[in-house]
Amino acid sequence: MGEDEERYASASVTAPSYVPWKHMVDQALEKRKMAIEQYKDIENGKVGGEGDLQKPLLCSKEDGKKIASCKDGDTDVHNGSIAMVLLSTSVAVCGSFEFGSCVGYSAPTQSAIREDLNLSLSQYSMFGSILTIGAMLGAVTSGRIADFLGRKGAMRLSAGFCVAGWLAVYFSNGALSLDMGRFSTGYGIGIFSYVVPIFIAEIAPKNLRGGLTTLNQLMIVCGASVAFLIGTVINWRTLALTGIIPCIALMAGSFFIPESPRWLAKVGREKEFKLALQTLRGKDAQVSSEASEIQVYIGALQSLSKARLFDLFHSKHIGSVTIGVGLMVFQQFGGINGIGFYASQTFASAGPSTEKNGTIAYACVQVPITVLGAVLMDKSGRRPLIMISAFGTFLGSFMTGLSFYMKANGLLDEIVPLLTVAGVLIYIAAFSIGMGAVPWVIMSEIFPIDIKGVAGSLVVLVNWLGAWTVSYTFNFLMSWSSSGRTFFVYSGISLLTILFVAKVVPETKGKTLEEIQDCINHKSNRRVLIQTL
Repeated sequence: MGEDEERYASASVTAPSYVPWKHMVDQALEKRKMAIEQYKDIENGKVGGEGDLQKPLLCSKEDGKKIASCKDGDTDVHNGSIAMVLLSTSVAVCGSFEFGSCVGYSAPTQSAIREDLNLSLSQYSMFGSILTIGAMLGAVTSGRIADFLGRKGAMRLSAGFCVAGWLAVYFSNGALSLDMGRFSTGYGIGIFSYVVPIFIAEIAPKNLRGGLTTLNQLMIVCGASVAFLIGTVINWRTLALTGIIPCIALMAGSFFIPESPRWLAKVGREKEFKLALQTLRGKDAQVSSEASEIQVYIGALQSLSKARLFDLFHSKHIGSVTIGVGLMVFQQFGGINGIGFYASQTFASAGPSTEKNGTIAYACVQVPITVLGAVLMDKSGRRPLIMISAFGTFLGSFMTGLSFYMKANGLLDEIVPLLTVAGVLIYIAAFSIGMGAVPWVIMSEIFPIDIKGVAGSLVVLVNWLGAWTVSYTFNFLMSWSSSGRTFFVYSGISLLTILFVAKVVPETKGKTLEEIQDCINHKSNRRVLIQTL
């Protein structure tokens, strides 16, 4: 019996000594054991992975109706129409698009907002960065909100915060109302960052789960790109109003989609759980088997004892925590939120003629490169992709820093704007192909089941703190040194990222959760042995 199974067994109610109860308890333990294995299958990619994506959702047709009965191992999977799943996913990713709109808003609006409201550099830096503080608080509280209000309720609440924030920005006449609006939108997207992928994963059939979940990241990038593009042709107040559109679409659409069946089962709403599952799979679909599996699975997970923060510093977990936190530190301090939040101003600093064209090019690069990164992730492996990505961010940062150095020293002024645009575009393309998504994928793979929740919270907290630090200090660093030192610092951190990944981070592609843990612990034990010797 494995460690997780022992923990499940020890958490169970002890069986009385007389025989009639023994069989019932044995059955209960067997169901829990099956649920543990199911959880491990999901963690290890055996469920909802590439193999599942290659299977057709609808395996047969009967009497003109879409009814499928596909044999998957020892479990019959019965699926009906996927129209409601697609509709529900489309509604949910409006929140992802809103996330991108909030992140992309500050880049094309910096000069106009500072001029219209007479903001100092520090005031605008606070406006740009306070989004990440709100998002950090939203992410920290999102789990409890989603568990209390349900997934739909959490998305509606998040949309409400975003609408209030955008209206505050639109009507702003000073720094205070501007910051309050930005903070409110940040809190909203912090909730979105948790609840949207959770909702999609919980409603999707396993043969579509992987593909539908990737839409979350894609729509975030699309939202940011659209904000970049239209921000070049409309004023900042009108751009704020466009941020309300995805929220309205989500709130209106939420009335036509079901709640997450898994959440309904978790809170004991039996009838609504079965009705929601039937609605998602189609009225003619056979859902009894899936419903039974969900109930057993949730029952087993609820019996898990909750890990504490101090558990992360146990010797068997310290390797995983070091990798997860380290990747997030290098991801953020490589400068992404400074370069991304203030891209237009960076282009304008290199030369006024490059601001509009550079911003448009920046927006156009992100989406196709993000799609390419998703394709390469399971083909090239995590470690090669993230190291290539980090080298690309080093090259882009170095080129951008070099362009500012040349401008400050009057060297080859005619190529400075071109070098700046090329450097920023190389940086964002390289980040989008690996450093943006791969650390999150690795984070989801390296933590054991029992500490995944608390470890994930710590990693998210570190990520948002890093995002705030970089986005707040970027303008000050640029004022401190107009000769490109800021970008040289970012390029140096990118080089350290390559070294960190090469020395500490294991390859997780194609490995089970247990194999990943063995690899991490082996490296940790080897370092301890070397230090001892």
